[in-house]
Amino acid sequence: MTTREQYAPGPATGARVEKTGDKWTLVLVRELHHPPEKVWRALTDPDELRQWAPYDSDKNLGRAGTQVTLTTVGAPSPHVVQTTVKRADAPNELEFEWGGGDLRWELRPHGSGTRLTLWAKIDRRYVAMGAAGWHICLDVLGHLLDGDAIGRMAGVDVLQFEGWQRLNAEYGKQFGAV
Repeated sequence: MTTREQYAPGPATGARVEKTGDKWTLVLVRELHHPPEKVWRALTDPDELRQWAPYDSDKNLGRAGTQVTLTTVGAPSPHVVQTTVKRADAPNELEFEWGGGDLRWELRPHGSGTRLTLWAKIDRRYVAMGAAGWHICLDVLGHLLDGDAIGRMAGVDVLQFEGWQRLNAEYGKQFGAV
């Protein structure tokens, strides 16, 4: 079992940006060792989101048209948004707005596991920070799915984490965003 203190993120890989003028979309890809149905539950169930995601949800995100309240975790001041699930095609695609832009999740069977792809519309100024933050959240998700929960790492608390600082610098260099 990995403890939070033992956790160290790997190198800044599995992410890219798609650029359309000043609009940037961060794309992160992860290969998880679990079937899409298990990953889907972790993306949509409020109890599971509380263990890894940078936001809490007051309702299950697994149904299109559902209006939910998302609360950003660890923000300096409360950041609460009302949003509607735009797409929920279990266990394949999930889309909703959060943090000022759309989040789109795609789950595809990959061997005995799942290839998870996240598209996050993000302001160019924050793309490296976003990549570093999502990298860590997806690591925590992987640990959770493996039955090795290390606890959510998000918000301003993660900014002090040495691993986040390294990832932020590495992604900034990769994306030319520094």
